[in-house]
Amino acid sequence: MAPRTPHPHCTFIPPWLAERIDGPDAAARDEELRARRGATALPPWAVASTAAPGDPDWTVHDAGSTTDLPGTPVRSAGESDTGDLAVDEAAAGITATLEMYADDLGRDSHDGAGATVTVTVHYGTAYDNAFWDGTQLVFGDGDGRVFERFTKPVDVLAHEFTHAVVEHTAGLVYQGQPGALNESVADVFASCLKQRVLGQQAAEGDWLIGEGIFKPAVLARALRDMAAPGTAYDDPDLGKDPQVGHMDDYIETEDDNGGVHLNSGIPNKAFQLAAVAVGGTAIVGAGRIWYDALVGDDVPPGADFATFAAATVAVAGEHADAVRGAWQQVGVEVGVSTTAPPVPTGQPAGRLRVERSGGFAGRTESAEVDLDSAGDDEIRGLVTEAVLGSATQATPPKPDMFVYTFFLDGHAPVRVPEQLLSASQSELARRILRAHES
Repeated sequence: MAPRTPHPHCTFIPPWLAERIDGPDAAARDEELRARRGATALPPWAVASTAAPGDPDWTVHDAGSTTDLPGTPVRSAGESDTGDLAVDEAAAGITATLEMYADDLGRDSHDGAGATVTVTVHYGTAYDNAFWDGTQLVFGDGDGRVFERFTKPVDVLAHEFTHAVVEHTAGLVYQGQPGALNESVADVFASCLKQRVLGQQAAEGDWLIGEGIFKPAVLARALRDMAAPGTAYDDPDLGKDPQVGHMDDYIETEDDNGGVHLNSGIPNKAFQLAAVAVGGTAIVGAGRIWYDALVGDDVPPGADFATFAAATVAVAGEHADAVRGAWQQVGVEVGVSTTAPPVPTGQPAGRLRVERSGGFAGRTESAEVDLDSAGDDEIRGLVTEAVLGSATQATPPKPDMFVYTFFLDGHAPVRVPEQLLSASQSELARRILRAHES
């Protein structure tokens, strides 16, 4: 399947946690961490045989504590350990991830067509994050005070790789419920990989994401807990894990791209329940169901939880009741939308305001029209297609390009970068703003 929506810059550490961390002098940390590289043993999961000829291709690069990407190539598939912990952890992790996707899901690399996987380590100075930027997987070394190396837990690598898989399949927009699903799917296959390398059945897994990412002094078991969202950490400096695990507690917010890291606990918990109910290993059991839903035609880029849940039930076969029950336990009723109401079949009504912001001058312009008195059926037709039939685009605008926002009474605002405007949105904005200027 061709990619539907470009994936945004997706990071492993949620923004509220990053804001709480104020480490010591960055230069001093950098020198200290440079000296520590290679000083400790690899974790057990990273002791892996080198890839045999014909295995999926990957290359690990070293950014040298800069932000220049991709960095210097230091190890590729089939080559021996380098002695650099981050490099060798990344090599073992990407090998294990590609093997899981190939052996258990029949997928060849993130694009399904054998693309070379580019991995970069030692990114930035004491950088507390990992991300997929649409081209490569990037990992920081951590600050040495709160965070360890981001290559240390194997599931961090699988999480970021899965963001690339999502980009090439459903293309879930990184905002609100589809964004939370994007984060959750990444956690799902991260946990599947962790359990796979440990040889565990779903019922044996601890369901922790990022276990070992925090330094021992931090009061935390992991970054997230799929089995018990909201319990992974409770530390005086970091605060308490704010994830939720049920629709009753769903968080409406404009922060964190609409709470993508907060509300992902809901579908995370649904998967954990489904995996245990289906039985066997997480990847072969519920993991296969989630993957088949992801690559099918029933999960659009703007899918809400109920839409994704229905897609998983539809491909679950004999396990359909178990999967449906898992979603119901977190408050998601299959087939019942949990976000915006259905698009009305009648004519749009009320006031429409069009706002254009940004651009080289950084100005904001807006104009509005009363659809009830406008008497223009063509305008109403454009509103039906451009606003009622559309959703906010999570992709950021290009430099010095505009962002257009359409506000219609009784409906969620639709925000679209200039480069992604549909023909109807472009025409509607032109008409409303031009009428205001005249």
